[in-house]
Amino acid sequence: MRFPVRLRHRGAKVVIYGKSASYGYYRLAFKSAGKRIVRSYPTYSEALKEAERVVRELASGNQASGLTARETADLLAVRGALADFRRTTGRDANLIGAVTGYLGAVRRLPETVVLGEVVDAYLAGAGLLKPIALSETVEEFIKGREHKTEAKDGQRPALSPVYEYNVAMWLREFAGTFPATKIGQLTREHLGLWIGRFSKLSAKSRNDRRAAVRMLLGWAARHDYLGTNNRLFQAEALVAERVDHGEIDFYRPPELRAMLEASEGPLRAAIALQGLAGLRREEVFRLRWDDVWRVPGHVEISARMAKTRQRRLVEVCLALGAWLAPFEEMTGPVWPQSPDAFEEATTALRKTCNVPARRNGWRHAFVTFHFALHQNENLTAAMAGNTPAMVHQCYKGLATKAEAEKWFAVAPAQAANVIAMLPATRPAAAS
Repeated sequence: MRFPVRLRHRGAKVVIYGKSASYGYYRLAFKSAGKRIVRSYPTYSEALKEAERVVRELASGNQASGLTARETADLLAVRGALADFRRTTGRDANLIGAVTGYLGAVRRLPETVVLGEVVDAYLAGAGLLKPIALSETVEEFIKGREHKTEAKDGQRPALSPVYEYNVAMWLREFAGTFPATKIGQLTREHLGLWIGRFSKLSAKSRNDRRAAVRMLLGWAARHDYLGTNNRLFQAEALVAERVDHGEIDFYRPPELRAMLEASEGPLRAAIALQGLAGLRREEVFRLRWDDVWRVPGHVEISARMAKTRQRRLVEVCLALGAWLAPFEEMTGPVWPQSPDAFEEATTALRKTCNVPARRNGWRHAFVTFHFALHQNENLTAAMAGNTPAMVHQCYKGLATKAEAEKWFAVAPAQAANVIAMLPATRPAAAS
């Protein structure tokens, strides 16, 4: 038999090469899908049988003959995987789509990144997020916090109603800036545009609004409205600005005396407690007369009343004792009216006394003069419910010891000669 032997069928061709001195096998050669395939067989009959099969497959357009055994096994495995995908997801997929889709995705990633890791990150972020409008998110956030502003069983509410009112106002203002936007569509550019609207406000005012938006975004992430790895959390617009403490303004001894002498009743007591005991205005509003008399020689600020939610005792100086003496039989709230009523009363009082308004002027005066008198930031911080660092940073050097002595000597004129003889304890109430 003369080699090579050529088999043809409807345009397809397969060639069988005989053995040679250097190669003791019959070789079968053909082209499939543009690729030359060569296979070896120990006998001519095996080579001829395979050649006849291949030439018929090639003539019918079947290119499977060009596959190796490993490639055939891989294809069968892929076919099984596609069938499993259709069975478990109900979605159809084909081999070409699967391969081209995978390669297209991998081509766009760095070599060190695994496609599965990208998918995991997507699912942990935006993949399973619930689409919701920014305005709806804000309202849901506000609604979910309302119960925390309610005082239950006589306890102080978890959140200040005034603070929550401001937070709600700022967030609605934020949502109103982007009325047709879903929270998942927010970008750092949105945040930059929004904070830029407040360029004329103080740094503190901008920081207050930033804090409210950060709370909203954190809450949205916990409720699957926003991805936890969303880059909004690293937005430059949400970075708090440094706030320089402005000049501390406080009342002077003659102004305190004028306002105490011109006031009466609960207003006089509230002013005396702020100026001579350093209570915050909100602490006065929560204070009851039992808290004033419970600990001899001290005003008790319980954790329920304190801004820091930490109990403290404030020593009652002689002047404060004299101003409070007429209230020894009082019960109930020290200030029984609303905060707005207090503002109206103090505004009218300042006008009557021709005293300028000084924000937190009574408390600032107490801290300033107490530190000037004792030169001990730890002691002053303990009395005021502040930190020693804050006392040292904001109140050092604002007044002299002589000025401080005048402040704590502001006592009722008619009681100036009997201050030291005030009773150490409140008389027991009649049963």
